[in-house]
Amino acid sequence: MEKDGNKSADPLGVEEATQELGHDDEQPRYVPTELVKPPCSNDASVMYHCYLIKLKQNFDCDIPVSDIVLGTRNKLDWDTIANMNFDLKVQRGPLTVNFEYAGDVNLCSEQALACKRFQITIFRILVDQELKKLEEVLERFHLGQNHEIESIDYLLLPAARIHQRASIIDLDSVMSMSSHCNEDSENCVCVDCPQPNNNSHVPLHTENGMVCTCRIQNSVVYTPHTDRLYCITGLLDDLTGNSLMRHNKSITYKDYYEAKHGINMRFDQQLLLNGRCIFRVQNYLLWSRQQRKRESSHASVELPPELCTIIMSPISISNLYSFSFVPSIMHRLESLLLAVNLKQMILDHLPQNVTIPTIKVLESITTQGCQENLDLESLETLGDSFLKYAASQQFFKTCQNDREGLLSEHKEQIISNLSLGKLGCDRKISGFIRNETFDPKKWIIPGEYCGSYFLKKKLLFDKRSIYVGGTRKIDAKTVADVVEALIGAFLSTGGELDAIYFMNWVGIKVDLDHIQYERHLQVQSEIPVDVGHLESLLGNYKFQDPSLLMEALSHGSYIPGGYQRLEFLGDAVLDYMITTYFYDKYPEMMAPGILTTLRSASVNNECYARSAVKAGLHKHILASDIVHSNIDRTVNNFGLLSTESTFGLKSETYFSDVLADIVEALAGAIYIDSGYNKKIVFQSIRPLLEPLVSPYEPSFWTRFQGVLPKKSIINYNRGIEVEAKGVTYKHTSTSSNTDTTKNLARKRVLRSLKGL
Repeated sequence: MEKDGNKSADPLGVEEATQELGHDDEQPRYVPTELVKPPCSNDASVMYHCYLIKLKQNFDCDIPVSDIVLGTRNKLDWDTIANMNFDLKVQRGPLTVNFEYAGDVNLCSEQALACKRFQITIFRILVDQELKKLEEVLERFHLGQNHEIESIDYLLLPAARIHQRASIIDLDSVMSMSSHCNEDSENCVCVDCPQPNNNSHVPLHTENGMVCTCRIQNSVVYTPHTDRLYCITGLLDDLTGNSLMRHNKSITYKDYYEAKHGINMRFDQQLLLNGRCIFRVQNYLLWSRQQRKRESSHASVELPPELCTIIMSPISISNLYSFSFVPSIMHRLESLLLAVNLKQMILDHLPQNVTIPTIKVLESITTQGCQENLDLESLETLGDSFLKYAASQQFFKTCQNDREGLLSEHKEQIISNLSLGKLGCDRKISGFIRNETFDPKKWIIPGEYCGSYFLKKKLLFDKRSIYVGGTRKIDAKTVADVVEALIGAFLSTGGELDAIYFMNWVGIKVDLDHIQYERHLQVQSEIPVDVGHLESLLGNYKFQDPSLLMEALSHGSYIPGGYQRLEFLGDAVLDYMITTYFYDKYPEMMAPGILTTLRSASVNNECYARSAVKAGLHKHILASDIVHSNIDRTVNNFGLLSTESTFGLKSETYFSDVLADIVEALAGAIYIDSGYNKKIVFQSIRPLLEPLVSPYEPSFWTRFQGVLPKKSIINYNRGIEVEAKGVTYKHTSTSSNTDTTKNLARKRVLRSLKGL
C-alpha cells in the first residue's frame, strides 16, 4: 500500500490523549464494595444476607462435598447470583457450583466473632498447613478487633443439614468449636455424652489431656513429631500401639515410634486414629490442569491419640474438602462483582435501553494471563474489527480530500494501543482488569486483620464509588485490549448502535451516519473493463455506478490516486464482515484463540491475492507495464504453488500487493455503490474467497496451537527449531529477509509435524 507523506490536523482530537500513558503504568486494583465492611459498624447485632453455595461432584470420590453458606453485609443483586453457576476444574472431573439466596441471619457480636474465628482457622489450616502461622494469625485477629477500618468482611460457614435447618448456618458446630478453643486443656471430657458403652464416647489420652472420642474423631490435629496437621476421621477398631504396622509387619507402632522418633508411648492400649493429610488449596479455575502432578493429600496415616493436639473440632473431612474449593469460588465471585460494578458504571452514561450481560463484561476484563475458561480474546478480535471499520468509514466520509496515506494516519491515531489505553484509563476501566493467574496463597481471608493491607474508597463517576486495594502494573496494550473487548461485547449483544454508544462514552467520537461520497478522481466516460464479466465474478452484483468498478481496478500508475481510498475503506469493511461471519457462524467454537485464528487465516494479503489470481481479476487491472510485469511474475509463481491454503503464514514466493489491494478496493466500491450495505459486500466478495477456512477442518496453525508449548519454539537468524514428543524438528532457509525466513521455516516445521 502506498502512503501519503503529508501531515494533517487531528480530526478527532485523539493525539493529545496518547501522550501521558506509559507502557508499564501503575494502575489501581479495585475491590467490590459488596465484600467490604463499612467503618464504624461494630453493632451489637449484625445482619448477614446468606447465600447457599451448592456443590455437585461430577466424578467418583470417597469424600462427599457439603454445601457452604456465604454471608455478606451487602445484598447481592439477582444478576450476580444468576451468573454464579460454573464448573471448577478438579483433577478427577468437573465440580459444579451454584448459588442460591437463602435468607437473612442476625448474629450477635459473640456469634459473629466465633464465625470469623472459625473461617480464619479453617482457611489458614488449608492455605498454610502450619500451626505456628495459625497461632500468629489468630493473635492478630484478636488484636485487630479494636481497629475501626474498612476491610474485607463476609462469612463462609458450613451449612446446616437439611433436617436440622432451624438456621441455614450450622451455628452449633461453629459455636462448639469456639467453646472448645476456650476450654482448659486438661480433662476436656464431653459432659453431654452418655456413659461409654462403645468406641464412640471413650475418653482418650491426647496432648490436650483426656478428651471424648466424639471430639477427636471429626477434628484437625497437630502432631509435634512430624510438625504436620491431619484430619481425623475416626478410630481404627483393630489397631493399637502394640499392633504390627500395616505397611511393615515386622515392627509394632510402639517400637516404630521409639526407634524413629525416640517417643515412648505411655498409652499403647489405646486405639489408633485414622488421619488423612490436609487438602491443599489450589486454583481450580485454571482451565489447563493436565500437567499438574497428582496430589497425595488423600493418603491415610495411623496416629496414636497421645501424640495429637486438637486444633479444630468438630470439623468433618467433608467440610474440609468442600472448603478447599472456596478460595477459587470466591475469586470468581469477586471477579463477577467487579464486572457488575463496571457494567453499572458504564450503563450510567449510556441510553436507558442499552444493556449487556454481566458475563460478557467479565469475559471482556479477563485476560489470557488468568488462564481460565473464559477470556477476552474472541470479543477483543470482534471489537477490533468493528473499531477499525467504524474509524475507517468515519475518516473516509469526513476527510474526503485526503488520500489513503493520511486516512491511515488518522485511523492509527484512534485505534492505536497507546490511544485506546489512555482512553481506558481515563474512564477508570483499568482498575477492573483481571490480568493475573489466581494464587490461593495470596487470597485475603475475610475477617482476618492485616495491618499492611488497607482499602481506600475511590469515587468513580457521579455518586458511584469503589474500593482500591493497591496497585499493579498494566501496560497500554492490555487496557486497549479490554476496551476493544468491551466494544465487541456491546456489539455482540446489542448491535452496532450500542457499540457506538459505548465508544462515544470512552472518547472515540464516531458515528454510522452516511453522507454522499464526493469523488475527486477523474474517471473516463468510457469504461475500459468488462463490467458484465466482472459482475458475474462478484456474485452477480449489478453496479449502479460502473465507474466505481473502474476506480477499484485502477492502480495509481494508471490514474493518480487510483484505488487507494476504496482499498482503505474496503479493507476495514471486509475485515469486519469476515470476522462477524465467523463469530456468528461458529458460536460453539468460540473458545479463546479460535476466532483470532480464523480471522488471521482469512484476512491476509496472500489469501486475497490467491483469490484474485484464481478468479482472473489480474487480467482486468488497469496499471502501467511495470506493475503488470510484477503481477505476471506473481501469477507465474502462484502456478507453481500448492493450492492448499497457507492459513495466514507468509507465502514461500513473492506476490504483488496490488492483487490483494484490488480485492479490498472492490469491496469498498460495492460498499459505496450499494448504499453502504455491508451484507451485500460480503455476499459479493465471498465467492472470490471460497472456500473459507472452517474450524472443523483444522489448519496447521489451529492443529498445533495447543500441542506445542511456546517455549519449545526457538527462532534464530536462518530458521527454527521445535521440540515435540521428544523429537527435535529443525528447518532453515536462505532467504535474505529474516521475517520471511522465520515464517517459512515455521511452516515447514508444522508440515513435518502433521503426522504426529
